[in-house]
Amino acid sequence: MAVLAWVGIGANLGHPVATVHEALSELARLPESRLSQHSSLYRSTPLGLGVEGQPDYINAVAALETTLAPLDLLAALFAIEQHFGRQRSVRNAARTLDLDLLLYGEEEINVPGLHVPHPRMHERAFVLHPLAELAPQTIIPGRGSVAQLISALTMQGIERLPD
Repeated sequence: MAVLAWVGIGANLGHPVATVHEALSELARLPESRLSQHSSLYRSTPLGLGVEGQPDYINAVAALETTLAPLDLLAALFAIEQHFGRQRSVRNAARTLDLDLLLYGEEEINVPGLHVPHPRMHERAFVLHPLAELAPQTIIPGRGSVAQLISALTMQGIERLPD
């Protein structure tokens, strides 16, 4: 039986708009999965320590109906990142492509290398705005609904790009 998994997409190096569109195409080709919908693209300012001088990110969220197990899906996401030249150097480093497994059905997963729901998704406007566009009543286990959580993030710089 397929599970609805939500994937966060971000890029701020190279040609990030094109990269996000290409990443969506790659997600649509994943085995045992179907890309059921994706958000508009959003521009957001980088968050965290050490991000000074980084270019803005282009972000989106995608919904995948998948029968892949969570760790298999994560491995497939990492393979797509690698295809786009993702380097994992230091935390908050600029990226050619970042794919995060945000939610996997209603499951809470805590194993080495994978924590679902994504541990900081409720603090990130660049995740919640695109997710709210598609599914505002989605519940983030232990945190609340996307619609409730988004109101606390008004200070983060984010804008929806025209379609």
